[in-house]
Amino acid sequence: MEFTIENECLYKAILDVSKAVSVKTSFPILSGIKIMATDHSLVLIGSNSDLFIEKMIPRVIDGKQVLQVFEQGSAVISAKYLSNLVRKLPGKIHIKVNKQTATIRSGEIVTRLNGLNSEEYPKTPLVDEEKCAVIPSSKLIEVIKQTAFAVSKSENRPVLTAVNMTFNENRFSCAATDSHRLALTELSIRSAIDGSFNVPSKSLTELAKLIQHDKGDTKIFITDSCIKFKLPTISMFSRLIEGHFPNIPSLLPKDSKTVITLDTAQLLLGVDRACLFSSEGKKNMIHFEMKDGKRINISSDSSEIGRIEETQSVKKMTGEANLQIALDGRFLIEALKVIDEKEIRLSFDGAMRPVKIEPVHSSYLYLLSPVRSW
Repeated sequence: MEFTIENECLYKAILDVSKAVSVKTSFPILSGIKIMATDHSLVLIGSNSDLFIEKMIPRVIDGKQVLQVFEQGSAVISAKYLSNLVRKLPGKIHIKVNKQTATIRSGEIVTRLNGLNSEEYPKTPLVDEEKCAVIPSSKLIEVIKQTAFAVSKSENRPVLTAVNMTFNENRFSCAATDSHRLALTELSIRSAIDGSFNVPSKSLTELAKLIQHDKGDTKIFITDSCIKFKLPTISMFSRLIEGHFPNIPSLLPKDSKTVITLDTAQLLLGVDRACLFSSEGKKNMIHFEMKDGKRINISSDSSEIGRIEETQSVKKMTGEANLQIALDGRFLIEALKVIDEKEIRLSFDGAMRPVKIEPVHSSYLYLLSPVRSW
């Protein structure tokens, strides 16, 4: 294998695929990046066996030739040393691999890195690309941000560490829960996929980083055990998590005794201030109390630190004016931060029933269980 490539293109591709490379592994091959040179492109792959990221560098980008392949082939090179080296090289890079030794030249600098047998590198999963779903990358990033934060941090129930993706005709929904809260969003897309799949939240978080600057569409392909996200020059393969995700419709409240509309940014600031006086031992407890149907009091206290409270105006209220409830302020902040709308609607069904939080004009929904205050 032999080729020359612009330094910037190679370094960016190395950074992208390195997100999937195992930092600590008992399999040395997984600490490397697989590089494959073809007539028309260079392909880099990083993997930890559960996650694969594949980056393709074409010969020409924006009318400029960035890659020239002299000899096709493949090699696996240490991700750590390749990344650190390429970052410090001054210009165009020439790489030649002979008997698993990579000779890397840039100007007068010559480096030799020992490689590994590319035949031992795990194969990317086989995915049937006949049926797919298509979603704008910007929308996919949005739904990931609105749901992935609500997954469980504990591995006791692996299915709760996943974001549940459901495809039903041309409707696409994502849900995440840790049993104390639930984040749910839904939108219309073009889809030939039908079913419900549990995708590791860590994979989706990395995906959002990879496609954050993409203005096109992401194609989604699914098998029984794997999901593939494909863009023109980058693909991600992730294993799916087995298990039955909680039945979302059964968790949604049917009725509400009190519904109030508040300013989103103002509520976020108020809860953030109240969290200054809430402690870990009290589960970041924030108290909410309705005042005469026109104002809501937000407070927290600590016997060691003190007390803070403020009153905010309610833009609109329906139902019972008498309301007292305690919520986890940290969980509430995480939900409010992913809502872009100016106004937010909170629906209450009693002091010990989950609170439903919704932007006034979108399909995003967040449920938060109350905290016992005694």
